[in-house]
Amino acid sequence: MTAASVVFLGSGPVAAESLRLLQRSFTVEAVITKSTTEQMLKDAAPEGAPVLIANTKKELDSIIAAEHFSSPVGVVIDYGVIISREVIDSFAKGIINSHFSLLPEWRGADPITFSILSGQRETGVSLMLINEALDEGDLLAQAPFVLERSITTPQLTQDLIELSDQMLHSIVPDYLAGRIEPANQLSATIASSSVPTYSRKLTKADGVLDFTKPATQLEREVRAFAEWPKSRTTIADRDVVIMSTKVVDLQIGDPGEVVMLDKRLLIQTASACLEIVSLKPAGKKEMTAAAFLAGYGHAVPKITNL
Repeated sequence: MTAASVVFLGSGPVAAESLRLLQRSFTVEAVITKSTTEQMLKDAAPEGAPVLIANTKKELDSIIAAEHFSSPVGVVIDYGVIISREVIDSFAKGIINSHFSLLPEWRGADPITFSILSGQRETGVSLMLINEALDEGDLLAQAPFVLERSITTPQLTQDLIELSDQMLHSIVPDYLAGRIEPANQLSATIASSSVPTYSRKLTKADGVLDFTKPATQLEREVRAFAEWPKSRTTIADRDVVIMSTKVVDLQIGDPGEVVMLDKRLLIQTASACLEIVSLKPAGKKEMTAAAFLAGYGHAVPKITNL
């Protein structure tokens, strides 16, 4: 069977890894990306596939008008450029977006991080036909993914990239053959709720730990922000990135108070303590809390009983 032909649109490492996997199942006629990730996508593209640059909606319109692609469908993953109706309609079967949540959960720019931040137990991948609204297109398929309690954004990202590829491999040929009918997102979703929720782009300020929040929320933040913007605070007058934590049901003082208890590093939050399991001081390698305390414990108050 001849592999279906697609045009791929995406930018960044998630798109690059997805493209590497995609070409095992499809003929990639062309790749469209942003100038900031041109080399990354060139490295991932199959030999002979042109890599074209469109940083804006207008530039994308111009490429589509000039190239006259023969592929019946486009595939978009993590592109970040508005796609016009003219571009969508230039493909006989439209453009399929692989979105890393169970839509309408976490529409928007960062569904993976917000799935972890929310504390939900399940996420997944949605294949939808894009329209001009934000992640509101009709669904072709969804697949669930159970979230382990310790999962981080980098781990979840890789898992969902692989799940997305499996879905594209199995669903796109059936869709092109007319065996799958697009369905309204709100009525067809397998998510626990059909009420839309929205993610957003993170900023560096999101990574500053606020100990007036509960420890459960901060533990999620550390896992969710593991790649960027990372979770940061100051301990023993040292700027540190917190790498891993756990929640401890103790009360040691006011929110933000840091203590050493039996060689454990604890920070009081609004509810319970956040135990620092590993951290990275500025200019140093990642280390355990015990190793940090061996060097800087003189500046951390010690308690022996509660």
